[in-house]
Amino acid sequence: MNLRFSKVERKGPLTVVTMSRPEVYNALHIDADIELNNVFDDFSNDPEQWVAIITGAGERAFCAGNDLKWQATGGKRGWDDKGGFAGLTSRFDCDKPFIAAVNGVAMGGGFEMALACDLIIASENATFALPEPRVGLAALSGGLLRLPQQIGVKRAMGMILTGRHVSAREGFQLGFVNEVVPRGEALAAAERWAETICKNSPMSIRASKQTTQRGLGVSLEQAMTEQRDYLAVKAMMESQDYIEGPKAFAQKRPPKWLGR
Repeated sequence: MNLRFSKVERKGPLTVVTMSRPEVYNALHIDADIELNNVFDDFSNDPEQWVAIITGAGERAFCAGNDLKWQATGGKRGWDDKGGFAGLTSRFDCDKPFIAAVNGVAMGGGFEMALACDLIIASENATFALPEPRVGLAALSGGLLRLPQQIGVKRAMGMILTGRHVSAREGFQLGFVNEVVPRGEALAAAERWAETICKNSPMSIRASKQTTQRGLGVSLEQAMTEQRDYLAVKAMMESQDYIEGPKAFAQKRPPKWLGR
């Protein structure tokens, strides 16, 4: 794939995606959005890739959201409807883990991207906000829905209605940031988290993510009744990994995960 606005590096089962428009704080226009959607399609469809990290080029910004200057000068606004903003915010059919390594500004759509990930690792200079109302817009790529789910309605409304900026430390206290690390170390820390995840069966990880996400939308009773019928759970129970895990435990050796 010929990439113009992002970079992709594969490290074993880990895919690292770097948004690369540092001159505009990695803000995204439609071409960058479509490119990222294709990148995450490839990741989702590749059985050899188990975890993805997304970060931004440079130390100033993760992503400043939609490129409003591009839009103001007549550039077409939009993104692929299937994947949503940056190919992530509406990607509901991928059960592989996504980690946001937030290395600076995460505003608007950039914050929505991070919220769409399963983990957020932030450098101490990271800043988060949903400032859309300040420019006559609204955070309709999931931010208005995910933030209340993740930190509670009152705390979320305090951010949403004011558009205020929240530091990495406050994000950790509020509960949407998993770890705060020194400036410049977000990607390394995210890779450490990914390495730990990859020590587990990828089939179990996908089953766990799918069960958690689907369970949030229904009652506990319904979720527990239906969970064995979830596709990722069925795939786990029919996989070689489902046999390998207990066998390796009994033989007191590290398991050899196949991801199938």
